[in-house]
Amino acid sequence: MNLCVIGTGYVGLVTGVCLADMGNDVICIDNNETKIDKLNKDIMPIYEPGLKELVIKNKKQKQLRFSKSIADGVKHADVIFISVDTPPRPNGEADLRSVANVCREIALYMDRYKVVVDKSTVPVETGEKVAETIRRYNKRNIDFDVVSNPEFLREGSAVHDTMHPDRIVIGTNSPRAVNIMEELYRPLKAPVIVTDIKSAEIIKHASNSFLAMKISYVNALSIICERAGADVTKVAAGMGWDKRIGKTFLNAGIGYGGACFPKDVKAFIKIAEKLNCGFELLEAVEEINDRQWRHFLKKIEETLWVIHDKTIGVLGVSFKPNTDDIRSAPSINIIKALLAEGARIRAYDPQAMEKAKEILPEVVFCPDPYAAAEGADALIILTEWDEFRNLDLKKVSKLLTHPIILDGRNIFDPAEMEALGFIYKSMGR
Repeated sequence: MNLCVIGTGYVGLVTGVCLADMGNDVICIDNNETKIDKLNKDIMPIYEPGLKELVIKNKKQKQLRFSKSIADGVKHADVIFISVDTPPRPNGEADLRSVANVCREIALYMDRYKVVVDKSTVPVETGEKVAETIRRYNKRNIDFDVVSNPEFLREGSAVHDTMHPDRIVIGTNSPRAVNIMEELYRPLKAPVIVTDIKSAEIIKHASNSFLAMKISYVNALSIICERAGADVTKVAAGMGWDKRIGKTFLNAGIGYGGACFPKDVKAFIKIAEKLNCGFELLEAVEEINDRQWRHFLKKIEETLWVIHDKTIGVLGVSFKPNTDDIRSAPSINIIKALLAEGARIRAYDPQAMEKAKEILPEVVFCPDPYAAAEGADALIILTEWDEFRNLDLKKVSKLLTHPIILDGRNIFDPAEMEALGFIYKSMGR
């Protein structure tokens, strides 16, 4: 099938590459010339395991191309995926200007029937606006259908999630479009849920907000466990065996971050407000998430007493492991707060340091975790990379000025750390 994916961010790029790997002829479009030039040279704008290898493979097989020309992409495609950024506006609503602009251009270049697929995370009723805009600028009255097809991929495992989805949601009232989308996704052999467009749009926000709620729930629980003298990891394990609850997203820490959860929770609150429905539950989710990283910061301050002039080693800057994404990462808030108190920061992250350098120029970025620990008054763990779980802790102890580790992700066992002579503090234990 001939496809076009407009937008080569995390979602668009992974979607386009994986659709090409499924045997389709795909053009990925972006108006960022630098990004397209890099992709044409096999330089990835993001770190995502397995992505570069698939790009090189499918370009070589001539199933994948990158272009700045939306006209070429639209004329080429039977199915057009809109996967542009929908960042939050100052009031929390999704900014849909890029979606609107793309719709106008699609309308101008359409030459035959098209299925236009909204892959970006958008508020409910956006599908109606997409259809209305395309009709308005579609001067030749060419037939088309609009589909809402939300993504559920996770950064760090996006390629795997795209190729092995839990479910595929197709939102449209057109049987013709349903048939085309089912044919496209048939190789994945995943459950297909067909709904109206509005239901599909809400499914995305409802899913992400529910997962954010689970994270905030266990984080709120972690404070109770600390004060009661319990262990949140054991409490969460006991809860997770209940099939109605499940084990995932029950890891206490310093809060969620990234491009999706913070943005989608805010947007869903605004959607509810527009529909005259209060969503106080999600407001509490946001409040707890913001409180959690501040709680960890307080632990650092209580342990070191005076932050000014202290050297603090930091392990992890990305909002989660296996990605270089630092958007809304709680680590950035913590580092900036420590810098404001006069701390010297030595940091290491396996993938995110280049991006972090742009917003944290005062930080000394180190070549490995041991260099970050060397001469530090304490070591703090902000991202749960596997590399950190496998550290030589005896070596770390010797490198630190004081054997102090504050673990915001609970990657070590408190009893083992105590046996090694560390002052060790974690979350909810």
